Amino acid sequence: ESVWMGFFLCEVLRRMTPICESRGDQARAQRYREHAQKLRQALNSEGWDGEWFRRAFFDDGEPVGSAASKECQIDALVQAWAVLSGAGEETKAKQGVDAVERRLVDERAGLIRLLDPPFDKLDHDPGYIMGYVPGVRENGGQYTHGVLWFIRAMAELGRGSRAVELLEMLNPINHARTPSEVGVYQAEPYVVAADVYSQPPHVGRAGWTWYTGSAGWMWRVAVESVLGLQMVGGSEQAEGAPAIHGSRCISFESFSQQRE
Repeated sequence: ESVWMGFFLCEVLRRMTPICESRGDQARAQRYREHAQKLRQALNSEGWDGEWFRRAFFDDGEPVGSAASKECQIDALVQAWAVLSGAGEETKAKQGVDAVERRLVDERAGLIRLLDPPFDKLDHDPGYIMGYVPGVRENGGQYTHGVLWFIRAMAELGRGSRAVELLEMLNPINHARTPSEVGVYQAEPYVVAADVYSQPPHVGRAGWTWYTGSAGWMWRVAVESVLGLQMVGGSEQAEGAPAIHGSRCISFESFSQQRE
């Protein structure tokens, strides 16, 4: 039972409801609103672990992504979507983002882990994710597609300057500025890697490169979440609010200063 997918579904329902109304399907729109409200209540109660949102539940009810878990105590995806969906209670959503900063952002290695600690010897079977060795791809590595959503959430909370710093940290060119960095990263510095390893002896090594999903989201986070550009009537405009709802981002001027 996935908590992060619950938040994602809240966002889908939020976007679909007005479409249903525009097509005259009021009964479906009302059903979606009611279901979204039930989801929000469950996510903010059973999904809350005390300092961050849990990731999921096994069939027997044991939580994943809990401080009491042996492995995968915290997951970045669910904290990001608690913000992006608007379904997480504000105080709790901010706490979850703060927890990711403390537990998953590795400034020294220049990466953001998707979860921690990685799955390794858990009695319960979390699925194919444990097929990856600890620290690789989704299993506790930097799964770039997912952690970009976390940076997007940072921007949406109004923490634009920090979003810039984290985006710069993920930029592959910043992992290949010196021969020693190249020796660690070991991949092309001009394309986005789907994942970066997080566990010794390969901390900071890039995995699958030329990954269009991660590249697309990196572009969207930079343009929409940081710069605040949005499409209006088929053309780009630098309006105050970016395409994602409720964002408060840094200005072009402060972004330029940050780059300089």
